[in-house]
Amino acid sequence: MLTTEQFIASQKATVETLFGLTHKAFEGVEKLVELNLQASKAALADTAHQTQAFMGVKDAQELMAMQAGLMQPLAEKTAAYSRHLYDIASGTTSEFNKAVESQTADAQAKFMSLVDGAAKNAPAGSETAMAVMKSTVAAANNAFESVQKAVKQATDMAEANFNSVTKTAATAVKSTAAKKR
Repeated sequence: MLTTEQFIASQKATVETLFGLTHKAFEGVEKLVELNLQASKAALADTAHQTQAFMGVKDAQELMAMQAGLMQPLAEKTAAYSRHLYDIASGTTSEFNKAVESQTADAQAKFMSLVDGAAKNAPAGSETAMAVMKSTVAAANNAFESVQKAVKQATDMAEANFNSVTKTAATAVKSTAAKKR
């Protein structure tokens, strides 16, 4: 049976976890805002520099060469921004996943403790029902662990695909820029 102290401790742990997750979410938002501010400052500086350069263009050929020269740095900056954005999102998601896994493991352990306590105090003849209940809980735990593993594998695969696409795009832009020169 769950005592008052155990219930209070459980509630306290839940509130602490909630505040911890809220803090992590705000950290993620702060990182995102910082990234966007840096990107905006860099874009503004690049625009000012490029405008000055365009003002000094003397003919159409020079203009075309200047435009071609802008594509590679733009693609690289876009890829870097996307990478930072992905890192922020995956880092924040990782923190949330760790907290959920920890809370789930704790809840599973407490539930198994309750089931074991109930089994010890169960009336004679209920052994089969208690065995079925324990088996059901174990199967649910195994299913949850399988889902967690599948989500981790999917996340790892998505990250690998993201890295591959980013690298391919950067290579294509470099190749195209080199051909135009």
